[in-house]
Amino acid sequence: MPNVTACHKLMQAFAGIACWSIVSVGFAEETAKPKFPNADENPKVAEAKTADDMKPYSQTIPGTTISFDMVPISGGTFLMGSPPDEKGREEDEGPQVKVQVSPFWMGRCEVTWNEYEIWNLDLDVLRREKLKLPSTDRDKIADAVTRPTKPYTDMTFNSGHDGFPATGMTPLAAQMYCKWLSAKTGHYYRLPTEAEWEFAARGGTTTAYSFGDDPAKLGDYSWYVDNAGLEREVNYHKVGLKKPNPFGLHDMHGNVAEYCLDEYDADWYQKLSVIAKENNGVAINPLNIPRTEEVRVVRGGSWTQWYDGGPEHHRSAARYESMPEDWKIQDPQIPQSVWYYTDGTHVGFRIVRPLTPPTAEERKKLKLDPVVPEHARFLQRSTN
Repeated sequence: MPNVTACHKLMQAFAGIACWSIVSVGFAEETAKPKFPNADENPKVAEAKTADDMKPYSQTIPGTTISFDMVPISGGTFLMGSPPDEKGREEDEGPQVKVQVSPFWMGRCEVTWNEYEIWNLDLDVLRREKLKLPSTDRDKIADAVTRPTKPYTDMTFNSGHDGFPATGMTPLAAQMYCKWLSAKTGHYYRLPTEAEWEFAARGGTTTAYSFGDDPAKLGDYSWYVDNAGLEREVNYHKVGLKKPNPFGLHDMHGNVAEYCLDEYDADWYQKLSVIAKENNGVAINPLNIPRTEEVRVVRGGSWTQWYDGGPEHHRSAARYESMPEDWKIQDPQIPQSVWYYTDGTHVGFRIVRPLTPPTAEERKKLKLDPVVPEHARFLQRSTN
């Protein structure tokens, strides 16, 4: 049984009936959360046919008091990657390529434990059982989405739960959460592509960081190795406490690193430049389609001093790969879990919602839907 906080235990015991309300109020006060119109109270605020129609909105996860905010990103064309003279640049960040991305909404903050554990720990199902509530049509679809096996330890490592970013999940788990959230809300959510992530991180700028080129200002926008602290085992911080970038997104630099959809390839930008040349100099909505569930691009830098805490890792163009073997060292399960990176406490994710959701054919072609490996199916915990 995970070692959890008193509030966390209460959430599990009472399926969030009382504690979620307390958590929501406290979290909103501490982070000066902007008041976006709520999509449950007015569904039209989350609807749009064009980029000009898109508005920021708040979405309450049905059956709970937990909500998340989505910020409209109008899309456009930008130079992806870093110039050769950018300080701290790595070879895999170039050459710069002209890229066009379509409009999408992106999470104002990283996905928190409060959001993630509704799915991860079956809290929505437990709440319905406790209150003897009938399942809605959306509940029935969401309940059919595979959920992880139980974690063998408290994945927060007693370092903060309410309002803190969820971490230590595999890319498969992050994608499966998006699939569940899509079923639960009726809107299509997924991880960002690498191009979408960098476009959003830059916020219309061309400098190393969204606030300029001077890393001395990083502390105003980022939790990184010099200001994250060392007092806890995991030194992430509550989301949304630092200044936002020009698009209104928090923690794009630092706190926890974030998964992208793309498979990591050190030579990807070389290949991308060829794709652009064959298309009048512009690569449109590029995606390096993943061939496996685990080796993905990770962006944004984090709090830790071991992997990506230095300022150079927090640049808008900085990129590296997930490390499945290194991030499972303490995992006692045999075979090792497909759901948890017990040593990946510096990695989380945020969600996007494309203005135009993909068709079933596009999801299949681009491998957008998560697939549970055959060898793990006998271990899966399903709520079917």
